[in-house]
Amino acid sequence: MNVVDYKEHLKGLCCVEISGESCANCLTLMPILKTLCKARGDVRLVHVEADYSTLPLMEAWEVEKVPTILLVEDGEIFARCSGFQPEEILEIWLDAKIEERKAKK
Repeated sequence: MNVVDYKEHLKGLCCVEISGESCANCLTLMPILKTLCKARGDVRLVHVEADYSTLPLMEAWEVEKVPTILLVEDGEIFARCSGFQPEEILEIWLDAKIEERKAKK
């Protein structure tokens, strides 16, 4: 899938979780993100597997390592976080970035 195809999937406010199947931190992070996004209710979680088929997408999004979390609204990336983060820190980051985005509108 290319960048244009993914932009069609990224309508509204999305939390994009980019991970690799053999990454322990990625596997640990996914359920945390599911819980946080579900609790908020205003952000949809989208998973992208980092592999050879998504390499052009990773390059376009400037993803250098997994896990990477992107906050995207209508296809526009407005925040990013790389590497594993504890749930408490991730929740603070998610809330702060989404509220900053809403305040700019």
